[in-house]
Amino acid sequence: MNAKQKTRHILDIIAEMFPDAHCELRHDNPFELTIAVLLSAQCTDETVNKVTADLFRKYKTPQDYLSVELEELEQDIRRIGLFRSKASNIQKLSRILIDKYDGDVPRTHDGLVELPGVGRKTANVVMSNAFDVPAIAVDTHVERVSKRLGLAKADDTVLIVEQKLMKLVPRDEWTLTHHRLIFFGRYHCKAQNPQCAICPLLDICKEGKKRMKPANKTKNKSSN
Repeated sequence: MNAKQKTRHILDIIAEMFPDAHCELRHDNPFELTIAVLLSAQCTDETVNKVTADLFRKYKTPQDYLSVELEELEQDIRRIGLFRSKASNIQKLSRILIDKYDGDVPRTHDGLVELPGVGRKTANVVMSNAFDVPAIAVDTHVERVSKRLGLAKADDTVLIVEQKLMKLVPRDEWTLTHHRLIFFGRYHCKAQNPQCAICPLLDICKEGKKRMKPANKTKNKSSN
């Protein structure tokens, strides 16, 4: 099985496991999505959604975020990790959107990554989910799963992982693959206690096979 065949096998399996994979950050427009992804850094989507449920009722536009003192915005998102720096970035980002883009989120990757608090991953998420531009955003789940399944090497940087996935995955499947890899990593191939024993991809997962060996050795010892 060559790299392309292996990738196709993986994509088909995770498609069967998570056919309805999607962006779990709740949002109604590109601006809300940008804010939500910014807040999600080092934080779970579940927590972000709890915070934005109230946040997005209070703040509708970039100007709304600038109409309050920084301290008030900090309190509104204080359940989020790094809430002080994120609040500051939201206000700086809002100012740029008003001054440079008439209050709208830029529709280009270059425009997005220039915004405070918006890195390559965030830009990819916004481009793919808000503007339907194919992209693969590499978060911790995508990186972990890609390396465990041999789609990338253990020491590859996030950028290299993204580049390798872009070469291996058909372009029209980039966005969906991003979501399915996240679901696979979030609900099945978890960082701690991955479900190797029932994994349909165990046969091509070197790390999974290593994890299963101690269990097999223990079983053999107990049977002797």
